Amino acid sequence: MTLPILLASSSVYRQALLKRLQLPFRTQSPNIDETPYPNEAPKTLVTRLARTKAFAIDSADTYIIASDQIAILGTKLLGKPHTFERARAQLRACSGQSVTFYTALALRYNQQIHTIIEPYQVDFKPLNDTLIEQYLKKEQPLDCAGSFKVEGLGILLFQALHGRDPNSLIGLPLIALNELFQMYDICLLTQT
Repeated sequence: MTLPILLASSSVYRQALLKRLQLPFRTQSPNIDETPYPNEAPKTLVTRLARTKAFAIDSADTYIIASDQIAILGTKLLGKPHTFERARAQLRACSGQSVTFYTALALRYNQQIHTIIEPYQVDFKPLNDTLIEQYLKKEQPLDCAGSFKVEGLGILLFQALHGRDPNSLIGLPLIALNELFQMYDICLLTQT
């Protein structure tokens, strides 16, 4: 019997990661308001959004996977830039700095839900305007928090990466996902 899985995301990046596990799954966009609450702590924000996405989908007897990610530079939240100018400003600010990413992952089955927050730190090398411009023109990461794609040329912007699962940077930490399924007594390796 096939494990019923639904990815609560329209992200092609998250879909590509989930496909690596060789499990059949459906997708559905949760369409929620992702506006942070005033003075909401980063970990609280991403957990709330991942849980809200999981419960925004109405699908009984299905394992619903939802995630959300934020990037923090110092105390500043780095969202998706959406414009070239904002992406340039984000990368200038990140130059020579460390950025912490928090990816909250939720796995819901009916009314039961489990969540994990996966931290990951990226140390940027010093970036000059020429390098930033070339990178942005080649990869156009305007839909990515922090203005880079680690699975692409963005890796060339870093000095070091710190964390247990680099998939966290793409928005779906697979090690944590496996742990969440284990909480439901499901071994993903035997499901493929």
